[in-house]
Amino acid sequence: MTNDRRSAISLQVNDVTHRLTVDNRTTLLDALREDLGHTGPKKGCDHGQCGACTVLLDGRRVVSCLTLAVAAEGTEVTTIEGVKHPLQAAFVEHDGFQCGYCTSGQLCSAVGMLAEHAAGWPSAVTADVSPDAPPPALDAAEVRERMSGNLCRCGAYPAIVRAVIEVAG
Repeated sequence: MTNDRRSAISLQVNDVTHRLTVDNRTTLLDALREDLGHTGPKKGCDHGQCGACTVLLDGRRVVSCLTLAVAAEGTEVTTIEGVKHPLQAAFVEHDGFQCGYCTSGQLCSAVGMLAEHAAGWPSAVTADVSPDAPPPALDAAEVRERMSGNLCRCGAYPAIVRAVIEVAG
């Protein structure tokens, strides 16, 4: 049995392949920020509670501070630097950010959330969760629930909700 605690991995980040060797305990967030220079995902709480580090793995949102870099091998990682979505303009138009610290996580989460909604995934506030039910309308309650894993210290929530609803509409 070897005591090697490092692994050579290949990460596909924003359509670019990166090969690196990481400690097996390295989080995806630390690999992105420290090894690859992608500083869009922020280290907020480092406990998966604030959502500032949210990125997309194969289009699904994850908190990168709780995801090991070795577990992301073989997936497509999209950080805010790789996002090109109408939500970005809507956030600006509706002033969906103030200090901007949470914005990259909010945007990645909103992109993932819209894809989840389009796929018919219900939320905790979805009234009809039967398999044949159509996707619920994305009203303010649905958006707030679906974005509840992303915190904003400045309280820009109403503007974020308006931006998401406009793009979803």
